[in-house]
Amino acid sequence: MADREWDLLDGVFAPPFSPSTGVAMELLGLAGSDREPWRGSFLEVGCGTGIIAVSAALAGCDRVTALDVSEQAVRNTGMNAARHGVADRVKVLHSDLFDGLAGGDGADGLAGGERFDTVYWHSNFVLAPSAYRYETMHERAYVDPGYRAHRRFLAEAPSYLAGGGRVLLHFSDRGDLASLHAIAEECGRELRALRGRSDREGEDAVEHTLFEIASAG
Repeated sequence: MADREWDLLDGVFAPPFSPSTGVAMELLGLAGSDREPWRGSFLEVGCGTGIIAVSAALAGCDRVTALDVSEQAVRNTGMNAARHGVADRVKVLHSDLFDGLAGGDGADGLAGGERFDTVYWHSNFVLAPSAYRYETMHERAYVDPGYRAHRRFLAEAPSYLAGGGRVLLHFSDRGDLASLHAIAEECGRELRALRGRSDREGEDAVEHTLFEIASAG
């Protein structure tokens, strides 16, 4: 992917079997004809294999932090950062959303108060009933019971921004956009569509949108 080879561990979301990671790379300007240089610091929630986090470092970000609730994904991202020579700029933490940041102590995690120029999440956009329980770790890449994770992201992500920074959310029309807008309004946030792309997954056309999250009003 993106003219590079990547390590993929068992149990980690597999980009070869879904176009969504490639779409994310294009929406972010990290691949294809829209590839552009990046600067500053980058925080990715749900890093999986680390393709996006590592690509952000390769594109010019001087400080990248990658978070994932899966310990296997944390290992996978670390492997790919080392493979592509950016392990000195990519820090990987085991974290449920931002929990690994808030609990950082400067040794095993991050010091409190650290901020980023870009906070990004390719969300688990499939809405499930609030009582749904995951049967596998892999489901966490797709399913969010009651959109609890989305509510937390919308409420908390801006607090990790540096001045002039931006919060980005990659969403899909396989998710419930009306519910997302309703939650954003409850959190005092506004969803601003930056760019989109339609792609095929099997027989279905899926519309992907990159949103910027801003304070309402």
